[in-house]
Amino acid sequence: MNIHEYQGKELLRRYGVAVLDGHVAWTADEAVEAAKKLPGPVYVVKSQIHAGGRGAGCFKEDPNGKGGVRVVKSVEDVKAAAEAMIGKTLVTKQTGPAGKVVSRVYVEDGCDIKRELYLSLLVDRETSRITIMASTEGGMEIEEVAENHPEKILKVAVDPASGISGWHARKLAFGLGLEGKQIGAFGKFVAAMYQAFTELDCAIVEINPLVVTGAGDVVALDAKVSFDDNALFRHKDLEALRDESEMDPKELDATKHDLNYVALDGEIGCMVNGAGLAMATMDIIKLYGSSPANFLDVGGTATAERVTEAFRIITSDKNVKAILVNIFGGIAKCDMIANGVVAAAKNLTLSVPLVVRLEGTNVELGKKILAESGLKIIPADNLADAAEKVVRAVKEAA
Repeated sequence: MNIHEYQGKELLRRYGVAVLDGHVAWTADEAVEAAKKLPGPVYVVKSQIHAGGRGAGCFKEDPNGKGGVRVVKSVEDVKAAAEAMIGKTLVTKQTGPAGKVVSRVYVEDGCDIKRELYLSLLVDRETSRITIMASTEGGMEIEEVAENHPEKILKVAVDPASGISGWHARKLAFGLGLEGKQIGAFGKFVAAMYQAFTELDCAIVEINPLVVTGAGDVVALDAKVSFDDNALFRHKDLEALRDESEMDPKELDATKHDLNYVALDGEIGCMVNGAGLAMATMDIIKLYGSSPANFLDVGGTATAERVTEAFRIITSDKNVKAILVNIFGGIAKCDMIANGVVAAAKNLTLSVPLVVRLEGTNVELGKKILAESGLKIIPADNLADAAEKVVRAVKEAA
């Protein structure tokens, strides 16, 4: 689950992470009041959307104007900047051409920036450890740095048995070229971020840029915080921070039915059980010449009701020209899945080809249920057969 910059900074502040003073505003008048609470005379007005690249982005309503992050030098300019952002559609590299509507801005105190760095914490799947990443290339997208200047990315992994120690931060600080009081400030910053990351069950905390001020302080100029959805049951207060307006309506609908759904830009809807099987299904669809319209995992304990909801969400995507159901029956037996597929196909009156591949517990019974349903369900014997048939069905329907 993602949250806005201002929400992330408030959480990090509670753990002692150094952030600048700022206030969120939903209107231009509120932005003025927010600015009056800050010392000035320099203010930064930031569009709040779940996407990076805001400063380099542009608004659909004013494509030749300034971006979604503006430095101003008066309260009057704060109001003008807020009026130019709130209610407008901001387009960045990460939003795609559709952009995102800005519903609020964050008015922050100005900062004397001497250097811009990059810092993040995430779980490294290769080492199964929380890893701290840093780079001298602050302000740049880390993917771009990794591709063009991999030598400028520093990493240290934290052993979960011993936890974070001073040497983790010092190793990074020396690699970043910090000196004097900057090293101590950086050490406190990293320790506070690590505590926040672990206690809040974060998936990633990214500070880009992390700035060194003229006074030698280390401050988070931006903050991207994302949480592990599977741990939100422990953090009801965090779940309340979710901004549903930033989510794809189909993805939001899926979360309410305990379904894992990610919208993609292809033409074949995929319904599977298990993330690994979902990835394999999407890969083989690409291999056979088409592309997936979604990633939808009904989970290992799929029920007929959840299968019906999954079909409803998939078919709500107008780009879907065929559906591939790929289920390995374990806890969720094939006959139960088959009953769910049949019920969904009847209740929703499917108008696109449906290919079903079942394997696992009670597979023969499941196939029998599908065969005797009287519906135009295309059976498949294996994954390759399923992919070939669903891609062919899309081409024939074109």
